[in-house]
Parts: sequence; C-alpha cells; structure tokens
Amino acid sequence: MTELLNLIKERRSVRTFNGEPVRAEDREKLEQYIETITNPFGVPVRFVLLDAEEHGLSSPVLTGETLFVAGKVDKVQHAEVAFGYSFEKLVLYAWSLGIGTTWIAGTMKREVFERAAGLAEGEMMPCISPLGYPAEKRTIRENMMRKGVGADSRLPAEKIFFNGAWDVSLPPEKQAEIADLIEMVRWAPSAVNKQPWRIIVSDQDFHFYEKRNKGYITEKTGDLQKIDVGIALCHMVMGLEEQGSKPEVVVADPGLAVPAGVEYVATVRGV
Repeated sequence: MTELLNLIKERRSVRTFNGEPVRAEDREKLEQYIETITNPFGVPVRFVLLDAEEHGLSSPVLTGETLFVAGKVDKVQHAEVAFGYSFEKLVLYAWSLGIGTTWIAGTMKREVFERAAGLAEGEMMPCISPLGYPAEKRTIRENMMRKGVGADSRLPAEKIFFNGAWDVSLPPEKQAEIADLIEMVRWAPSAVNKQPWRIIVSDQDFHFYEKRNKGYITEKTGDLQKIDVGIALCHMVMGLEEQGSKPEVVVADPGLAVPAGVEYVATVRGV
C-alpha cells in the first residue's frame, strides 16, 4: 500500500474530539499549507480558521471541537468541483498531522458561520469542518451516524470504473494496472456516502462524471455531489503524481453516451 493510499484509507470523519486546542505548531503548519493549495480549475478557494468560542460556533453532531475551518468560493463555473478538490487537500494534510475533520454542510447554524467567515456577496460557503484531535472513544451518537450511512463501506470497483463506455467492465489486466488509483477513488468521502462519481477509462484518460441523486443542490451550498466528484478527482490526481506522472485536468467532454441524470465533469489525462 502506498503512503497516499494508506493516508486516504486511514483517514475518517471525526465528530468526537478530545477538547484540546490545536497546538500552535500544528496551526502554523496548516496556515502555511493553506497558502499553497490550488486546484486545476483556477478557481480560488479561500479558507478561514475560526475559533469556536470566540465566534459562538457549534454543531449538534460534534463534541469537544475548539476550531473550525470554513471554505469560501466565488459563484462561478466549476466552483463546486474546485471547492471539493481544494478542501480535500486540506483535509488530507490535516490528517497527516493527526488532526481530525468532518465535512459539514447542513448540521450547523449556517448564518452564524457565514457571518464569522465574512461571506461576501457573490460567494458561497458550501462546507465547513472542525479541526481538532480525535478523542479516544467516539460517542454513541457518532457511532450511530457512521452506521446509518455505511461510512466504512464503499461501492465495488466495477460499479465506478468503466472501460471505454458506460457500464462496460474494465478487463482484469487494466484493473490490476490501476489498482491503487481505483482504491484511492473508491475511498474518497462523500455526502451521506453516496459516492456519486463514475469514471470511464479511455487509454490514459479518466473521464469523471457525476451520477446525480435528488436533494443535493441548494442555493447556499451549490451542487454538493459535484463537490464530492472534486474530492475523488483530487485523489486521482494526487495518486498519479505519487506514481511520478504529471497529470493534466481538462474540461473536454468526450461525448460518450451516458444515462439520464449523469453529467460530465472533467478529464484527468495521466501523462
């Protein structure tokens, strides 16, 4: 298992924290890393660290949190997929420091967080996350939430990756060739664990699609499932980079036939 795949599979959503504030040295590393985060769509995602007590911030699904990070993005083309891509880079880096996170879009007083984050006209704040050190034990409520969404399970590869056309299985040799990349994408987090990404593999191209479910688009958050696709896309690009490739992300719909309710998002060219 590669270092990145191990990080992705070990990382989990944390809702129960030990109450210890994020240490100064870790916070400094986070702030420095935030300054380096970019995405392939050229859409800036702005991160704001918010002290929970100072701003009166909380969520009914969290315990012991002291710090939050909010992400803001302009309401422009590709905003959601860029947001998911950038926010996931922060999430994975935080976990590498031993800092837990969980994506929160609804279980919060949104107006309080938006005011604390200084949300401006023309911006949206799709998600926030707590930042803190995981408690030794989860609360009963957190365990029930994880069980309810099947947080520790994922769709099989054949439901996600296709060979050249929709619903055509990858041959065994191709699955073996990209096995680590498949696992990195499979284990990407998503809203209510819906895993709405689908990938058609064509030569060295990975065409990413959103298989949409109803109820995941709002004015405040944009298309949450497109954010999820951005997360999976981030895993794919980081995985290719770890393998020594220099992948290119382009928006160039190949025009492949797909079912209703499926939308092309972007293509990763694994150079």
